[in-house]
Amino acid sequence: MNWISEQALDLERVERRLASADLELSGSEAHGVICGLLCTGQPDTLDGWLAELFPPPADDEGLADDCQRTLRLLCEATQGAIEGPGLGFSPLLPDDDRPLRQRAAGVCDWCQGFLYGVGLAGVATEQTLSDHAREALQDMSDIMRMDLDALEEEEESEESLMQVTEFLRVAVRLVYEELVPDETVRP
Repeated sequence: MNWISEQALDLERVERRLASADLELSGSEAHGVICGLLCTGQPDTLDGWLAELFPPPADDEGLADDCQRTLRLLCEATQGAIEGPGLGFSPLLPDDDRPLRQRAAGVCDWCQGFLYGVGLAGVATEQTLSDHAREALQDMSDIMRMDLDALEEEEESEESLMQVTEFLRVAVRLVYEELVPDETVRP
């Protein structure tokens, strides 16, 4: 299981809620957006994103409300993990027992979401981030374009995907620490 506790959320639950609200994004992508928004420290960005996803009036408000609640819970759990000590944060991705291509697609989706979240918050990364952090965002952009069809179910690919996932954990922490001063009010 990923970093989210059994009491909170898992990828399958998030994806069920997104599908029930007719949203065409994966749970990994949604989590990436939330992480990107949280890492900028910009107030009200989560509400802005939710308003974009669920413009009023929604046809089936009950399902949209359930999905919004799930995304808010995911945001709270993610914020706690990002703000916590050390590297307690992990991206919400398909479990290790899933096929390699499915897990790699989750990583691509997550990176796409993260970059979207940072962009949605309106952060001018060229002016705000160090060279190291900008390079991490560029690496995410490169990861997002990974050739999934070229992946083979072999140990080398498994190892590479594990390294990419570890890189994402560190990159999130780096961007967060550069953009969110301790006193910033978070979304």
